[in-house]
Amino acid sequence: MPQLATPTEEAAASALESARRVLSTEIGGLEALAAAFTADMTATFERAVETLSTIRGRVIVTGMGKSGHIGTKIAATFASTGTPAFFVHPAEANHGDLGMIARDDAILAMSWSGESSELKGILVYSRRFSIPLIAMTANPQSALGRESDICLLLPKVAEACPHNLAPTTSTIMQLALGDCLAIALLEHRGFSADDFKTFHPGGSLGASLTQISEIMRTGDELPVISGDATVFEAVEEISDKGFGCVVVTGDQGRVAGIITDGDLRRNLERDLSGLKALDIMTPNPKTASPDTFAGTAMSQLNLGPKAITVLVVVDKQDRPVGLLRMHDLLRIGVA
Repeated sequence: MPQLATPTEEAAASALESARRVLSTEIGGLEALAAAFTADMTATFERAVETLSTIRGRVIVTGMGKSGHIGTKIAATFASTGTPAFFVHPAEANHGDLGMIARDDAILAMSWSGESSELKGILVYSRRFSIPLIAMTANPQSALGRESDICLLLPKVAEACPHNLAPTTSTIMQLALGDCLAIALLEHRGFSADDFKTFHPGGSLGASLTQISEIMRTGDELPVISGDATVFEAVEEISDKGFGCVVVTGDQGRVAGIITDGDLRRNLERDLSGLKALDIMTPNPKTASPDTFAGTAMSQLNLGPKAITVLVVVDKQDRPVGLLRMHDLLRIGVA
């Protein structure tokens, strides 16, 4: 196997300095964009959100080069957060894909200079059929800026590229502004976590949005005893159900505590024959409601100085209705 060259200390220091300079420059671009929301962007951003929230069709995102790559991601973010959208490549639009754009749609066209020649077909098409056109550009006097109904004006800042040529800071700002639009529209529509799961059923994200009522152990599987039960009855329940624990209930069937294998080991030196479940239980165990998301439940299990492996699921009266184990969360892919 070939040996990788070891960078000299000077080369390593230079690379780190370059990285810090890039991050500093791009952070400066984002700060300038944030400042624009208290100045030039205030009215236009509000109009853009209002326009995109009222159309009956989809948001058509378009852009050329690096703007196009960013536009593809923005369209995907729109679509996954409740705003129907897709990306149309401007060059392909000039060769038939304009037919993908309907009169009920709105167009979000992205170009730092605003003069990308490939956008001309989409601009003409949008004007011909009175399709709302929102521009994202740094040049309001450009062809794109002049033709647009709404111009989201990006601050003119330096690229992180030392030659001020490679799109870096500019694309970071485009991406951030796209996220601003997507989240504003999400909140405007009242898009919920349940809605989010509808568009993300797969992978760890879909798993984390599963309600624990779908995976918890219930009914005859649930290990439960009253606080007056003997320790030996608690051991029997733990052995029968096989979860390494038993939920202890008190007044009106509410959760009072939990007994785990660890609690039993810690009390082996005591005379267990005269003890009740209340005497050795751990009081106030961690609980959750059945509609808790799996990702939230995982956080609860890991929260605190000492992680635990089971969560007691309770109803509105704090009565046990289920038991959730760490293994149940791992089984469905929550990490």
